[in-house]
Amino acid sequence: MAKKILIVDHNGLMTEVMSYILTSNGYEVITLDNAVHIFSNIRQNHPDLIILDAVLPGIDGIDVCRLLKWNKETQTLPVIICTDSENAENYLKQEGAPDDILHKPFGMNNLIETVEHQLAA
Repeated sequence: MAKKILIVDHNGLMTEVMSYILTSNGYEVITLDNAVHIFSNIRQNHPDLIILDAVLPGIDGIDVCRLLKWNKETQTLPVIICTDSENAENYLKQEGAPDDILHKPFGMNNLIETVEHQLAA
């Protein structure tokens, strides 16, 4: 059975590209353009991993990550943050930190390697 990946990103082109790369590599992909319904989506679809953009409308990806890591239902779910921030490594030092970071712009191999690493952990 294919591993499910939830992508939460408001950039439609970025979501489309990541979805294409991941589905081409055998993953099932679910997408959201904001984090408003992320918890209900997780309960419904049971993803194996989440890729969150650091900047989302309404609530940013870093705050969403903290909520996921503080929630007993989702705290073990691997979360990868996508960002172009020069201070991205600081995200990993915070309470409720993501499991990994993808630095934008990232290549296809980087995306696949990061996803595979987190799913194997």
